[in-house]
Amino acid sequence: MDFYIGAATAAHQVEGNNLHSDFWVMENLEHTSFTEPSLEACEHYERYQEDIDYMKEAGLNAYRFSIEWARIEPQKGTIDKSEIQHYRDVISYCKKQGLEPIVTLHHFSSPAWLIGEGGWENSQTATYFANYAELIAKELGSELTYICTINEANMGVQIAEVAKMFMRQMGIDPQVGLNLALPADLQKEQDEAREILGFPEGEIANTFLSMRTDFGNDVIRLAHMKARKKIKAVNNQLKVGLTLSLYDIQLGDDSAEALNEAEEKWQNDFRDFKSAIEDDDFLGVQNYTRVIIDKNGSQSAPDGSILTQMGYEYYPQGIANVVRKVAKEFDGKIFVTENGVATEDDAMRIQFIDTALKELHICRQEGIPLMGYLYWSLLDNFEWQRGFGMKFGLIGVDRKSKNRQIKDSLLFLGQAGKEIFE
Repeated sequence: MDFYIGAATAAHQVEGNNLHSDFWVMENLEHTSFTEPSLEACEHYERYQEDIDYMKEAGLNAYRFSIEWARIEPQKGTIDKSEIQHYRDVISYCKKQGLEPIVTLHHFSSPAWLIGEGGWENSQTATYFANYAELIAKELGSELTYICTINEANMGVQIAEVAKMFMRQMGIDPQVGLNLALPADLQKEQDEAREILGFPEGEIANTFLSMRTDFGNDVIRLAHMKARKKIKAVNNQLKVGLTLSLYDIQLGDDSAEALNEAEEKWQNDFRDFKSAIEDDDFLGVQNYTRVIIDKNGSQSAPDGSILTQMGYEYYPQGIANVVRKVAKEFDGKIFVTENGVATEDDAMRIQFIDTALKELHICRQEGIPLMGYLYWSLLDNFEWQRGFGMKFGLIGVDRKSKNRQIKDSLLFLGQAGKEIFE
């Protein structure tokens, strides 16, 4: 089968005890905005062989996971060789079990020291990240084919869009509202974080998931391009790309206002990154739902819609729509690096996967160079500020014992993927 069917995870969300990470600091503050801390997460750091075995047994042939920068470089300039060996072992075990290891170098979490230096609003971060990428390419590149530099490089843009939407709904001019003082609890969180992380007075902790400025977007693009150049200099055979979070943007009416806002959103989410990815070997496309825009802006899900635990409209057709749209503007191979649904109902998850795969198979028949489909997520994991309540996983994880509970959806993914794409 010349198509990858697999699952994805992110280090901080599944490994546990990521002590030197910015999010570890943020989620353990007294006035944290996180529902709960990650703690041991899913203990995937220790149990990765077990989890890879489950994927193999289900018939998957690819595993996308991230290497945690905060483990590799816990203090600025200090490299932990034992952590490099850990990820070498994960890669080796994937290959032993017949799974293609697809590595992401940055999946939201960063070393805590980086935030003290201005985080993702500091131009120097692009150089720091590129140096880290070069290190991984030198140490592990000979064992890899695919490297994603940055996960959802446009996420800060989308976070800012959501904030602006809520401000408009409250009658606040977004241009004014973004400069307002933080609410008391968030200000306390930032004050605590400043004491630990050391960023300057008057600034916020510029993590990867902070509302990003235009300058911050420039830093992200530069970080990717510098990293790609360094990786290719080490090993030109490595396939390099990044991933973008993309909504299936649909028009609710034919008004000029709707058309203009839809165009602006696509510009912000995708086109603003085109110059940074034009020399990439592939693009990772990630989609979870659609957004409907009419003359009044982005609308809530239509009446009667099924909503996921994340509050998204259940809309598995969205991924194929996005792939088609991207293929019109990106001259390269496309990889679905994330797509999934948060629900306790595994039958709903199976139906979601079935619909997504069948629609993507049509994309392939249309000639779109689609390389694979990686479901999010392998495990019920730590979903950032929302904690462990969001059930995306193909495998359940008992919160106390961390024992695995294999869901029917894992087996379905392997079987359906083979049947549809062979």
